[in-house]
Amino acid sequence: MDCLFCKIVAGQIPSTKVYEDDQVLAFRDIAPQAPTHILVIPKAHMASVAEVSPENSGVVAHIFEVIAQIAKAEGLENGYRVVSNCGDDAGQTVHHLHFHILGGKRLALEMA
Repeated sequence: MDCLFCKIVAGQIPSTKVYEDDQVLAFRDIAPQAPTHILVIPKAHMASVAEVSPENSGVVAHIFEVIAQIAKAEGLENGYRVVSNCGDDAGQTVHHLHFHILGGKRLALEMA
C-alpha cells in the first residue's frame, strides 16, 4: 500500500507527534491552515468516513475522545473546528481517514 499516513504510522515518514496510543496517532499538519492544525488518524487504514461501519466505528468514537483531550492540552478553550473531507470532490487529498483539528484563532464561517 502506498498510503502516506500508513507510512507515517509505520515510522517510515517522520511526523511531529502530539498523541499516540495503540489505535490512534495525532500529529501536526505540515501545511497548517490555522495556528493549531493537528491531524488525528486511526492506525488501521480506512480510506474515509465512507468506510466507517459497525465493525470499526469504535475507533472513530475513540478518535473523538482523543480530539477533546488534544484540544484541551493545546489550550483551545475558545473553540476549535473538526473537519474530515470525504472523497475527491470534498478535497480529500490523502485517502486515509483523518480528522483536522483547527484552532488558535477565530475561524472564518463561510464554506469553500
